[in-house]
Amino acid sequence: MDFGASMERPDLAGYAARSAHSRGRKHEEELRDERPAYERDRDRIIHCAAFRRLEYKTQVFVNHEGDYYRTRLTHSLEVAQIGKAIARRLKLNEELTEALALAHDLGHTPFGHTGEEVLSRLLAGHGGFEHNLQSLRVVDELEERYPGFNGLNLSWEVREGIIKHASPYDRPVEIIGEFLPGVVPTIEAQLINFADEIAYNNHDIDDGLKSGYITLTQLRQVELWSEVYEGVEAKFPGIDSERKKYQTISALIGLFIRDLTATTLANLDRFGIATPDDMRRVNRQLVGLSPGLSRKNGELKRFLMENLYRHYKVERMRIKAERCLTQLFETYLKHPTLLPRKYQQKMDRAGRERVISDYIAGMTDRFALDEFKRLFEPYERV
Repeated sequence: MDFGASMERPDLAGYAARSAHSRGRKHEEELRDERPAYERDRDRIIHCAAFRRLEYKTQVFVNHEGDYYRTRLTHSLEVAQIGKAIARRLKLNEELTEALALAHDLGHTPFGHTGEEVLSRLLAGHGGFEHNLQSLRVVDELEERYPGFNGLNLSWEVREGIIKHASPYDRPVEIIGEFLPGVVPTIEAQLINFADEIAYNNHDIDDGLKSGYITLTQLRQVELWSEVYEGVEAKFPGIDSERKKYQTISALIGLFIRDLTATTLANLDRFGIATPDDMRRVNRQLVGLSPGLSRKNGELKRFLMENLYRHYKVERMRIKAERCLTQLFETYLKHPTLLPRKYQQKMDRAGRERVISDYIAGMTDRFALDEFKRLFEPYERV
């Protein structure tokens, strides 16, 4: 137990996670200060190398396509902001919420979900690839910062939340026995699933409009956007379209936060959830949107899938990314001496395919593209 548990906020709800009740860490440590467990975890995540690399990993638009567009890093920060706003209203543990938000994409590949699909295909028969498992691998094994153990030695609840993260694009495909397969995670972890979706839906609208891949005229056909946009028009008559866009996105986020908070509080009351043990016993997702907003949100997500994520220019970059990562993997597999020495030294223990996967998954978009040029363009310096 971290000896800073006594410093945790005194106003947490009975069902909130508390450092004092954590299942602890895998490795015993002599801790230097009195931070609560989940605050310490958040700080370790912020300072790790994998978190910094998120700055140059893509969301929808690849890094070189423009400085404006979101990256995995800015996305993680937005998830943390939305998650903490909801956690505060529900009197949940904000530090655990923030740690989970900042860690949920640590294992993501370059080039977004394309990278994950490529590695999943290439590692079929070799343990596969799934980004929740890779995020756990990052915090349990791949970060090398502390004497006596690999990884960040995070609390059990943070590690459980990482492995059980779920979204329309990411479903836990394997729950390690240590993390109670078939049992829901903490309410803070359930909350991050929705904070993630709220963040990417809204910032993808912004990025899509900025790129010109979607238009305001198209968005006006989406019921949820149209309702909120008209409300902004009525409240701020005469403001320019750019400010109106930002105000609509802000109002949408606020709407989701209010609805999620009210729906979750109603669920907690309905099932008599007073402690984390109650939540595990009931064993169902308690965080969610109301049926009406969930339906409208589904329409918005379908719009983004059809008009942004499948836009022909996004598809062009997806094909380029697939070719880049496939050729890198196959070349390293055939010529493992091309890998840095520290990765070569891990192959006997972890296996060649897994080590190559770790190396590629840790790349940024920019590094992967540069490595592709170094290996396959004859006049590029090595």
